[in-house]
Amino acid sequence: MKEIEVLIIGGGPAGLSAASAAANLGASVLVLERDELPGGQLVKQTHKFFGSKKQYAGDRGFQIGNLLIEQCKTSDRVEVWTNTTALGIYEDGVVTAESQDEHVKIKPKKIVVATGASEKMIAFPNNDLPGIYGAGAVQTLMNVHGIVPGQRVLMIGAGNIGLIVSYQLMQAGVEIAAIIEAAPTIGGYLVHASKIRRAGVPILTSHTITEAYGQESVEGAVICKLDENWQPIQGTEQDLKVDVICLAVGLSPLTELCFQADCRMKYVPELSGHVPIRNKYLETTRPGLYVAGDVSGVEEASSAMVEGRLAGVNAAYSLGYGQDAAPKLQEEALAELNELRSGPAGHKTMKGIMKLMDEGEAIC
Repeated sequence: MKEIEVLIIGGGPAGLSAASAAANLGASVLVLERDELPGGQLVKQTHKFFGSKKQYAGDRGFQIGNLLIEQCKTSDRVEVWTNTTALGIYEDGVVTAESQDEHVKIKPKKIVVATGASEKMIAFPNNDLPGIYGAGAVQTLMNVHGIVPGQRVLMIGAGNIGLIVSYQLMQAGVEIAAIIEAAPTIGGYLVHASKIRRAGVPILTSHTITEAYGQESVEGAVICKLDENWQPIQGTEQDLKVDVICLAVGLSPLTELCFQADCRMKYVPELSGHVPIRNKYLETTRPGLYVAGDVSGVEEASSAMVEGRLAGVNAAYSLGYGQDAAPKLQEEALAELNELRSGPAGHKTMKGIMKLMDEGEAIC
């Protein structure tokens, strides 16, 4: 049985930030990461971040990931287990995991769940053809392994992920036939859309895919326009010859462990799915279990890192560490989150969080 003060499940931006924050206050920390390397989504992000200097504005995602990894490596209070998948959180407080082909048991005093999110898919005829990818898979192929997925791509989804991955594909010499978006407006930042449009790529709002076709793999796709009721308009079909269809249609919080740990959950569309009810310090209805990052509601990586820092501080503080420093760190993190969510892009997130507040405040 491995005993530890703070166990963090997930070594992405939220998890690594939580680990550093808890360790800096004096807690001993163990991070479980299912992949070979920690860093989560950051390791495949080559674009520069926005925001303030506190959120690493101007740095590229993989650079931020390397910085967070280095912070954990240099701390003698942080241990990171890679190739390790958490299997369950049980009533007696034991967490089980598969690590290096072995079944292990861990007894933490506090837990931070930072498992992130998974990509959503959509249904259309032949959506199982080879050549149909999620945007995260395309980023992994290109930015981690140096492999382009094809020569001509149809991107479905004009949120930040769809726009950023489209631009990265173009930088790799891949042609973007079109970006289509079912909503009447794009969901991503205009600065990303402007770069795409200047390169001559059409961004077609109120459009969807009706089918993919091909023999052994994708050879093309049929798209059409949608009316104000999101219904296909007959006669607006277009046939696009592409060898890749990339889906960037949103993410769903990976909350299976929270369900299994018997946290109270609530479906909140604005947060992209079922999320744990928690207080402003990110503690769930299961005492001592905190959440941070996309598992608590899908946002940008900047918010995930601040939430991770907040959860790490709170976990260590609840163990008696940082009695002088922690309250200030809490307030700073909460102020940063409010700042990140203050603009138009954060309106939806704030609406979702408000749906949780009344229930979450009851567990403060």
